[in-house]
Amino acid sequence: MKQKHSELFLYILCAIFAALTGVLSQVQVPLPFTPVPINLALLSVLICGGVLGAKKGAIAMVVYILLGAVGVPMFSGFTGGIGILTGPTGGYIIGYLPAAVIMGLMAQWAPKTGSAAVKTGKGIAASLAKGVPAVAACYALGTIWFMISTGTGFAESLLMCVIPFIPGDVLKIIAASVVCEALRRPMKGFAFRGAIH
Repeated sequence: MKQKHSELFLYILCAIFAALTGVLSQVQVPLPFTPVPINLALLSVLICGGVLGAKKGAIAMVVYILLGAVGVPMFSGFTGGIGILTGPTGGYIIGYLPAAVIMGLMAQWAPKTGSAAVKTGKGIAASLAKGVPAVAACYALGTIWFMISTGTGFAESLLMCVIPFIPGDVLKIIAASVVCEALRRPMKGFAFRGAIH
């Protein structure tokens, strides 16, 4: 019975993280030189993978992407529809899926960071070791699709869509690590298969 309750709670969390990603997608700062805005969606994606693990994190992101694809205004600027996914920024949205999966895997395999340890160089390095591969996967998918859909060259795409976002995304990785560690204790009593523990 306890396992069933734990699984149900995990699926409820999947729905919550899908909704949270939609909410944080609206916290955005448009940039004049690129159609890709700064927003907080990636923070939600990283926390989602770190808390739920690879499998459930993937489910949450699939729900988010599918809801947006059918027209629910889940994407940046309260937009939705398949046209957003096929547009210049669509690859970054699709990239949330592998980002959550990789973050979930790294959270399981990498050493625990500890929220207090994040204040030290060692803790920050451990946080980055977990989050950088996840963010890199999102960058890769998003930038490749941006290049294909807009005809922009590689170097110019990096200048428009990757380099300006790196400092903020480093902070998101560190913040996600702190949040995941803070959530670890309240969730300790649940038998989370595939989730961070």
